[in-house]
Amino acid sequence: MIPPVPAPLDLSGCAREPIRTPGSIQPHGFLLTLSAAGDVLQASANLARWTGVDAEAACGQPLAQVIGAEAAARLLPALTGGTLGDRPFYLGTITAGNGLHFDALGHAWDGVVILECEAVERAEAPDFRHLYPLLGDFLLKVNESQSVESLAELAAYHVRMVTGFGRVMVYQFDRDGHGHVMAESKDDSYHSYMGQRFPASDIPSQARELYALSRIRLIQDANYVPSPLVPGDNPVTGARNDLSFAALRSVSPVHLQYMRNMGTLASMSVSLMVKGKLWGLISCHNEEACPLPFEKRTACEQLGQVLALCIESREDASELQFRLEVRRMMVAMLGNLTKGADVIDNMSSVFPELLRFARAGGVAVVAEERVLTFGDTPDVAAIRNLVSWLEAEGHGADIFHTDALSSIYPRGAALKRNASGLLAMPISRLHKHYLLWFRPEVVHTIEWAGNPHEKEVAPGTLVQLTPRTSFATWREEIHGVSLPWHVAEIELTGEFRSALLGIALERAEQMAELAEELGRANKELEAFSYSVSHDLRAPLRHIVGFSDLLLESSGSEDATMRQRFLTNIKESARLAGKLVDDLLSFSQMGRAALRPVDVDMSKLVASCIDKLAMDVKGRNIEWDLQALPRITADPTFLHLAVMNLLSNAVKFTGQRDPAIIRVWAEQDDAGTVFHFADNGAGFNMDYVHKLFGVFQRLHRMEDFQGTGIGLANVRRIVERHGGQVWADSIQGQSATFSFSIPRTLALSTQPRA
Repeated sequence: MIPPVPAPLDLSGCAREPIRTPGSIQPHGFLLTLSAAGDVLQASANLARWTGVDAEAACGQPLAQVIGAEAAARLLPALTGGTLGDRPFYLGTITAGNGLHFDALGHAWDGVVILECEAVERAEAPDFRHLYPLLGDFLLKVNESQSVESLAELAAYHVRMVTGFGRVMVYQFDRDGHGHVMAESKDDSYHSYMGQRFPASDIPSQARELYALSRIRLIQDANYVPSPLVPGDNPVTGARNDLSFAALRSVSPVHLQYMRNMGTLASMSVSLMVKGKLWGLISCHNEEACPLPFEKRTACEQLGQVLALCIESREDASELQFRLEVRRMMVAMLGNLTKGADVIDNMSSVFPELLRFARAGGVAVVAEERVLTFGDTPDVAAIRNLVSWLEAEGHGADIFHTDALSSIYPRGAALKRNASGLLAMPISRLHKHYLLWFRPEVVHTIEWAGNPHEKEVAPGTLVQLTPRTSFATWREEIHGVSLPWHVAEIELTGEFRSALLGIALERAEQMAELAEELGRANKELEAFSYSVSHDLRAPLRHIVGFSDLLLESSGSEDATMRQRFLTNIKESARLAGKLVDDLLSFSQMGRAALRPVDVDMSKLVASCIDKLAMDVKGRNIEWDLQALPRITADPTFLHLAVMNLLSNAVKFTGQRDPAIIRVWAEQDDAGTVFHFADNGAGFNMDYVHKLFGVFQRLHRMEDFQGTGIGLANVRRIVERHGGQVWADSIQGQSATFSFSIPRTLALSTQPRA
């Protein structure tokens, strides 16, 4: 039989193609949508081929008139009982009135009940017994496979044995969305893709979302002619049917052409979901059309779920071991850093440990104009330039990391050999103090299944999108990239920073004992000592308590319980670290000298909003930002004050949809007043006098997380500039925070207590 010639494809907008609402199905079965009473609302156009009943004539008829009284009687209790979920459920094998046999699947979605009937040769329900040995063998061997790669290889083999497909691959998506083939099982006559990568562009974002939603998809014959639904719109919604979970859902013509270009006529994909994210796929290919009954698809789907759970378990165990080792090094370093009076000078004594801590090739400590280096690092001038760039780009307050510095830093190309990777940790919020780790370039070759750049065009060029036509091995040599930074390294660097700030705070307190302002400092400490001890004791008590529980459960096999204990320990440690961070920040506000310059407040506010992007991800926030004037002030201090006010607005509008946050300013001869308003929880004006005190909260910590230092910092910063800060609120409706900055800074910019 000569395959039908595909119609010309209009692919100019394939990324926006309605893959969930294709309006048609694959023709190896038929589909009916039913009302709650079991009457037919829609039918696929191929209904007459399978049942002898015309699709248009079937609409409005009872189910029995379409598939026969006996078959309808068997299916209707489940179809009309209100028990179906949104995933297809096997209802049984039926014989239609014309004598043909079908596996019946049902699910409720998009306002209708969807009945799918796939043609089969047998009249009885499927026999799962021949699948048990294969699945049982897989489960027995899972515990023998220690690595994720060996697990994937085992799964690929067993899926091929179940399906009979010519090639089965397991591939993992990397951080850029490219699929890396890590395991493969194939017939000798099939081309191997083992170790190669498939470009991220092969799977558009909407297709990835559907893979995460619907865990299995089968295409029996890439040359099929789609069978449309009659009528085309869902009578309940008035729009095309959402067939996201339908087993017979027709797929994109772009993908069908992609399959034909690959020499594949039948395919099946099983999604691997790890921790709620699409980790990878089990991808099955066959050079000829190949039907695959429901029971075999179900077996493969279950095998994929087991594989995903095993992957999650192995990755969690590996990460836990890695974190323990890095934490052990961190504790040893901190012990040595507390021995001397100068933390910066002490760094040189632990340089070898710092290299091992971050698996780096070189490390540098920058303290204003002092630069100490160890290992293979750029020269001192290059390091100073790099630090200036970090500050100019707004990375002076947070951990910064990249494994491709030359792609974002203008001077990075000259540093590729020993600094393609950079992990930068600011030690101070007020001074140019940094700890920098460098990783060297790792030149490596990637094998692609086809040239991933073959469709690249000049920016601004309009081009029609087409399916990829070549899958020949294409090698690309990668330069300017280091080994990636592990997420645990980044997180533990943050903890290391908190610990260093804690040490610095301790040193600051020791120096304060020699200052003439010690009396006032002690009074201030007494005013909030109870709050400090209470807030800091709580996370530390949690750490100790859950550590004891973790030790007591060391012999237990309950991984979920241990994971919960570790999570609570981690979150408590983060809270304690945040308290220490904020304490140090408050302490520094009173001692560091002001460095006033001309400040563009519009840019400063925009920079703060950019830094809040991760905190507001997924929320509906309307930012009403008026043009703000330029003023003379210390930009570092003012950035911290504005960041605290905007963070508060984001936090206390957490229950609003939309949240509305307004920023505007007023000017007169005396100076400028800035206002930050939100439609959040507000506060009781009876207690406004407490609002800007250290560790003063007007809401329960259980309702709104925080350390109670942010607004105290705002007041101290504004008063250092000679201004004032105040607030107004309607409880439960809104809050407005305002501060003034005088036109001329009359106060001394020298530090005070």
